[in-house]
Amino acid sequence: QVQLVESGGGLVQDGGSLRLSCAASGRTFNKYAMGWFRQAPGKEREVVAGISRYGGSTAYADSVKGRFSISRDNAENRVHLQMNRLKPDDTAVYYCAAGQSIPTTTRRADYWGQGTQVTVSS
Repeated sequence: QVQLVESGGGLVQDGGSLRLSCAASGRTFNKYAMGWFRQAPGKEREVVAGISRYGGSTAYADSVKGRFSISRDNAENRVHLQMNRLKPDDTAVYYCAAGQSIPTTTRRADYWGQGTQVTVSS
């Protein structure tokens, strides 16, 4: 089992940047692929980005390609999401997730963090 805790959310202006981090407990971090999801009010939770166990493969939602970058540090048990050129449409609660393979859907995630709010003002 793994516990996930996100940090780094906040309020930023349109066009700004934020870096989210997710700290994982346990010694089995590199056994999990990791992902970031987000959920805006009244909308379903959607995948944002994913990364394989050792970082060799990444995947992004079309809406964030070229603006967001996912990375992981297995020595520190952390996964990060660098978000650049943020838009008001990126406003959501962002969740870190772990799964046996890159979690491209919510069903592929086995563990979830509690979420961190990102608000982009226009």
